[in-house]
Amino acid sequence: MVCHVISTAMSTEELFVAAARKCLSAGRKSLSVPQSLDLAIQVLAVDLGLKPALLYDTNSASADQVQQYLSSLQSSQLVSKSLLTLDLNGNSLIVNPVAVRPNVEQLLHRSNVAVIDVCHSLDRPAITDPLRGELKSTTRDLLLLLGEFEQLKEAEKPHYVGEKSEQWNMCTVFGLLLGYPVTYWFDQTKSFENCLSMTPLVVTTASVTWQADSASHKCCLYSFSVPAVLLQEIQPNLENWRLCLHKRFQGQNVLKDLAVCQSTVTLPSVCL
Repeated sequence: MVCHVISTAMSTEELFVAAARKCLSAGRKSLSVPQSLDLAIQVLAVDLGLKPALLYDTNSASADQVQQYLSSLQSSQLVSKSLLTLDLNGNSLIVNPVAVRPNVEQLLHRSNVAVIDVCHSLDRPAITDPLRGELKSTTRDLLLLLGEFEQLKEAEKPHYVGEKSEQWNMCTVFGLLLGYPVTYWFDQTKSFENCLSMTPLVVTTASVTWQADSASHKCCLYSFSVPAVLLQEIQPNLENWRLCLHKRFQGQNVLKDLAVCQSTVTLPSVCL
C-alpha cells in the first residue's frame, strides 16, 4: 500500500486524522477519529522532545504502514523530518533519535534511571545494578543502534533491527526508549513471569491537551509504575523526571495543560 501526501487544503487536525485513517488500516478497519487524534498528540510530543519515542500499539498495522504514516506527516510539514521509524523485533516505534540517546546513556552512568529486578523467583521486587552483564551489553548495543539510526537523517523505510534484538529484554528496552525514569528487568532465560502479582504499584501518568482546530483533545503521554515498597528509594529518580518533563514542556507552545498524577493499584497479575 502506498500512502500519498494528504491535501494541504485541510486543517491541521484533519490532516493528522486523514493520514492515520489512510495509512494505518488493519484489514478493513481504519483508526477511529479519537484514536487518530490520540496518535497525533503522541507523535507531536515525540517531535517536540516531550517524549523520546512512541511505541505504536493502536492496532496491528505494520512497520511499513507506520513509516508511510510518518512520511505523510513529514511531507505535509506537520512534524520534522528528523523522526524515524524503528522495527524492533516486530514492534514499531516512532523515534526522536536526539531525545532517545540521553536516556539510554544515563543507564551507563548509573544516573536518573533505575532498573528494578522483578524475577519470578524473588519474594519482592528489588533495585538491581544497571551495569550487570546482560543489561550493560544491551545498553551498549542500543547506543550503537542509535548511532546508526542518527546517520539515516531521513528514511523512506523503517530501520529493522536484526537477530541481536531477539536476545534483549524488551520490557527493559522499551522503558529506556520511552523515557521512563524506571524500567523493569527479569531473567528471561529462566522465566517470563514476574513477582508483581498482588504487589501494590504506584502508577505515574502524565497527560496533555492539544487545542486543535475544532476542539481540545486530552491524551496520556506517559504511564509507568513503581512498586510501592521501592517508592521512597526511587523518589529522586521520579522527581528528576518530573522536573525535566516540566522544563521541556515549558519550551514549547503546541501542547497545553500538563498534568502529572499518581495512583496506586494492586493486580492479581501484571503483564510486562
